[in-house]
Amino acid sequence: MNSSATAHRRLIIAFIMLVWFVISFVTNLIGPLMPIIIHDFDLSLGLAGFLPFSFFLAYGLISIPAGTLVEAKGPRVTMLAAFALNLAGSLVIALVPGYATAVCGLFVIGLGMAMLQVVINPLTRTVGGEAHFAFFSVMGQLVFGFASFVSPLVFEWMMARPDAAGQALVWVAFYWAFTLLFFALIGLTARLPIPRVELKDDEKGGGLATYLELLRRRDVRLFFVGIVAYVGTEQTLADWMSEFLSHYHHFSPTAEAADAVGRFWGLMSVGCVLGLLLLKLLDARIVLAGFSLLAIGCVALALFGPAAVSLQAFAFAGFFLSVMFSVVFSLGLNSVPQHHGALSGILCTGILGGAVVPLLVGVLGDRIGLRGAMSVVFATLAFILSVAFWARPLVRNQTTTPQALLKALLASLNPARQRG
Repeated sequence: MNSSATAHRRLIIAFIMLVWFVISFVTNLIGPLMPIIIHDFDLSLGLAGFLPFSFFLAYGLISIPAGTLVEAKGPRVTMLAAFALNLAGSLVIALVPGYATAVCGLFVIGLGMAMLQVVINPLTRTVGGEAHFAFFSVMGQLVFGFASFVSPLVFEWMMARPDAAGQALVWVAFYWAFTLLFFALIGLTARLPIPRVELKDDEKGGGLATYLELLRRRDVRLFFVGIVAYVGTEQTLADWMSEFLSHYHHFSPTAEAADAVGRFWGLMSVGCVLGLLLLKLLDARIVLAGFSLLAIGCVALALFGPAAVSLQAFAFAGFFLSVMFSVVFSLGLNSVPQHHGALSGILCTGILGGAVVPLLVGVLGDRIGLRGAMSVVFATLAFILSVAFWARPLVRNQTTTPQALLKALLASLNPARQRG
């Protein structure tokens, strides 16, 4: 590979990492904003629940069509369309801040974010090469996790500025900044040497008959529910913990509660690292069962423990949620011998759980209180735990002994010895 091609490759990889950062930062601002928007627009919990509902509903609606667009028009057109939607949604919220425009704007932004997530993985494989795909995928997830951690902290800093005190709708400044950011990303995407993506057979969606064939399988439907349950759990905790901590324990939604949201996402990234190691030692179903039980314990402490315990337990729940999505997703793919591209589309559509469950919590919260409503998460976590018992993958994750794993880790830290 000549120096020019190498420079182009590095440039596109850096751009992909930037896209992961933007997706995460914008998405995970919704949670810290919830109590502020509830206050600014005098919303009931049920109406507030439509904010994450509109955003994640877009994921459920656009994931499969976005895959078709990538296949037909390529990554550049797909990304330009995605950033244009992101810009339009942000601009609407910035120009006319209100409840209705926030719901509509978040839906449009969600469409764009879903399209970006569909295109980014095959683009990473094409640019980085199949041999490095796993490495760059993990790097992308680490960048995503870092942005998830940073987003609430930036929100906390902005809301704590002296000039923000007493101002109405201070948070709208974020959406002006996002508008400028997406405008710049459109220009950058138009100029970058983005290669054409050739989708592999297991990345192609297939026709309607393929989807219907898969949906006739009971295990496929159950894995879909598993993804719904996971994303519903994750987003319910991320979106409602700030309001919960503010309402029940009187923590500031722009300080301690926002910090808890940041640590929730930060600990999720740390949990991913431990999860990767455990998946080298244990069957994925055992890891899933253990993390599910510990997550249930953390949520119980968060909802029913005293203030200081609740604050920490919400954050540590992220640690134990960390492996669930990837394990459920991989168990689903490994349980079906073919049509993995179509199955991925079905499972990705399950991201609409992030729309349904937080909305349900909001509606129930108006009737039985937020603590009782958030207890819905025990049911979703129980379903995820059940996956560990009924999943029957055709291919199991490859495991090794602790000694062999330690030897491999030491070798990776000492390249000179490995070459010798």
